[in-house]
Amino acid sequence: MTSRSSRRSYEGVAVAVPVTVPYVRYSTHGAHWFIGRAIEALVERSGIAKDAIDGLTVSSFSLAPDTAVGVTQHLGLSPRWLDHIPTGGASGVMALRRAARAVQAGDADVVACVAADANHVESFRQMLGGFSHFARDASYPYGSGGPNSIFAFITAAYMRAHGATREDFGRIAVAQRANALANLGALFKTPLTLEQYLDARPIAEPIHLYDCVMPCAGAEAFLVMREERARGLGLPHVLVRGAIERHNAFADDPVLLRGGWLVDRDDLYAQAGATPDTIDFVQTYDDYPVVVMLQFEDLGFCAKGEGPAFVRARTLTHDGDFPNNTSGGQLSAGQAGCAGGFLGMTEAIRQLTDDAGARAVTDAKVGLVSGFGMVTYDRCLCTGAVILGRSS
Repeated sequence: MTSRSSRRSYEGVAVAVPVTVPYVRYSTHGAHWFIGRAIEALVERSGIAKDAIDGLTVSSFSLAPDTAVGVTQHLGLSPRWLDHIPTGGASGVMALRRAARAVQAGDADVVACVAADANHVESFRQMLGGFSHFARDASYPYGSGGPNSIFAFITAAYMRAHGATREDFGRIAVAQRANALANLGALFKTPLTLEQYLDARPIAEPIHLYDCVMPCAGAEAFLVMREERARGLGLPHVLVRGAIERHNAFADDPVLLRGGWLVDRDDLYAQAGATPDTIDFVQTYDDYPVVVMLQFEDLGFCAKGEGPAFVRARTLTHDGDFPNNTSGGQLSAGQAGCAGGFLGMTEAIRQLTDDAGARAVTDAKVGLVSGFGMVTYDRCLCTGAVILGRSS
């Protein structure tokens, strides 16, 4: 564990205007179109002129060969601070963390953080083929062609190490589906029972159908600015209380059974003046249930190896004693590429600004969002987390 007591706090940084461009299973529109829709919504809902957005972060798998600087030309933006964040499921947390520092330093006054991806017949195959040449060349010769087989490997290793069962992972998926039923934007709109989860067809043992996210198209976005500016504009907002990121943690582990949160979580809670017991809800990155269980452990909500017992003892729905992925998460709302890494951020903002509707967590004041991204052939390389607090 590390401590960074001398690090400057994130005091005075506000996050506002959560935007979701509705997810669709397939679309002929490209990533640029979804990014443009997100920027348009940020401008309309904030009342901030497009020309006043002087910072931009972009995360996308399907924008290539274009980058964030190309987006500025295509959308008529002229930021003085720009970042392209290629960290997939960790991108939402990292976009906020870096934008917050830019605002504190005066390098930008209003930063738009946007993630978007397309999904058409060929896009998923193209993304897998170009995602990581290092991972592709190491795994394709053995018949491994995507994340299902990789996470089957990780899931099986976790089950052997800690005694988890498919029922344990099913509790996570079933709870998230229940949350999604209160989210009008979720792609999955029918209940899921534990029996249905267990009876679903195998994809790559022990991974079955409902362990897998559904690729789709869509976008997520939010604005970062100083607290006084958000107040002056009358924007509902949340405050950044702490943030961490870590890359390539535990590289010597034979297979992923722990993530970088474990290294930096004490620093995260110290920044926020919080403990795991004082967190009202958690938005975990959830491309597969085993990853959710790893985050429960490595963020300190239970000890390493106690994830199975934890999910058996807790209720993970928005109205339960441990609300997790209250939008339905990627497993039931959908995985719009890099926007999946932003989904927890926009949902947390909504929860803490009384904009979550029927899935609101009662009396929520503090929420934690964690990110996880860039899977290679046996692990993910990027982890991060942020603690957000309700504005007084």
